[in-house]
Amino acid sequence: MSNPISRRALLRAGVASGAAAIVLNGRSRAFADSRPIKVGMTSIFSGRVAQMGISSKNALLLQFEAFNAAGGLGGRKIELIDRDSKGKPEEAARLTRELIESEGCEIILCAEASGSSFAAHEVARASNVLCIHIISETTQLTADPKLRAWNVFRTSRQALHDSIVGGNFAARIAKQDGLTRWATISADYAYGREATPEFMSFVRAGGAKVDLVAEAWPKLFQPDYTENITRLLQAQPQAMFCGLWGGDLIAFIDQGNLFGLFDKVKVFSIHMADYTTLSAVKNVPKSGVYSSNRYVSTFPDTAENVAWAETYVRRFGTRPTNWSWEADTGARFLIEALRKTGNSQPKALAEAIRGAQVLSPVGMRDGRILMEANDQTIVDYALGWGRVIPNQPYLVDIQAADWPEVLRTEAEWKKGKGFI
Repeated sequence: MSNPISRRALLRAGVASGAAAIVLNGRSRAFADSRPIKVGMTSIFSGRVAQMGISSKNALLLQFEAFNAAGGLGGRKIELIDRDSKGKPEEAARLTRELIESEGCEIILCAEASGSSFAAHEVARASNVLCIHIISETTQLTADPKLRAWNVFRTSRQALHDSIVGGNFAARIAKQDGLTRWATISADYAYGREATPEFMSFVRAGGAKVDLVAEAWPKLFQPDYTENITRLLQAQPQAMFCGLWGGDLIAFIDQGNLFGLFDKVKVFSIHMADYTTLSAVKNVPKSGVYSSNRYVSTFPDTAENVAWAETYVRRFGTRPTNWSWEADTGARFLIEALRKTGNSQPKALAEAIRGAQVLSPVGMRDGRILMEANDQTIVDYALGWGRVIPNQPYLVDIQAADWPEVLRTEAEWKKGKGFI
């Protein structure tokens, strides 16, 4: 007859097995907690506007390196995984899907221009990851409620905001100087087709008389603007709205100077006052160029803004761009949400970001930027228009936006579109 197992022996065995389970579970939790927080990023890293991807990634690295150096999220570090879409919408969609499905990214920072951002947006909306658009400025991306999703946010400026402030700014100058003959030039894609009529509508709303004598719609990243410049010259405008940006804007300004396009034309360019553009344009037109503050370290004129720019220069040997502060803002919202929730689950992060505020070097309300809860895009960022000069500080006589007035006008615009 076999010896029966005593109750005490069974208890000892149970304790031992329970202890082993605790150890194993503890190891499992420790392993889970040590996994990196994978953040995927797609952008343009090659070609004429490679600075878009480079300068936005640089800004992300500054924030993520500091977060990781401080211990991350209970030891979990952010791992940034970037991919080059080359500005092609189909690549942006494919790579975003790859980052989610193959790389296991729970968070996507979309640093795409507007055309590609819509493609990535649809992938993100169909997923359960957190997506933050950190570059795209096209208004429809967040204004149209049909395009919204619980998990998609934006931390870049918005074309409508620039149009409201810039259109009224241009109207004052047009009335003062008697400018009535207008021309426009913008790239033929989502942002250009949207921003151009928006801007001109607010010039009219500001009380200026507008006789639109010419429109030019070059392709995005077009190398030669001779045909467009000839059309604009023949129309003999007094004022011009220019929605080109990056390498396109640099090429257009330099080529236009050769033809004398700007000799008698005042130019209102949303994208001129950015260090990448200002340092590359050979000659700033002397007839008068006005721009939104893309990014200059003197607006807002605060110690925080200067310090952030200096830190960026020390780390990367070049000045930050508009894309840099937009990406920096996205990183700040993400990091604050990680710290608040204590985990990287997309739903928890989305709840933490919606309606939140973060301190920012370009924050205009007590140094803070607000993520609006309804359309999940930012307000209260540095926004103003001024006159461009060819040397430091590059943008002068800046007239800052009245944000309450901007938001009131935006609400009227949305109502007129049937968005609210």
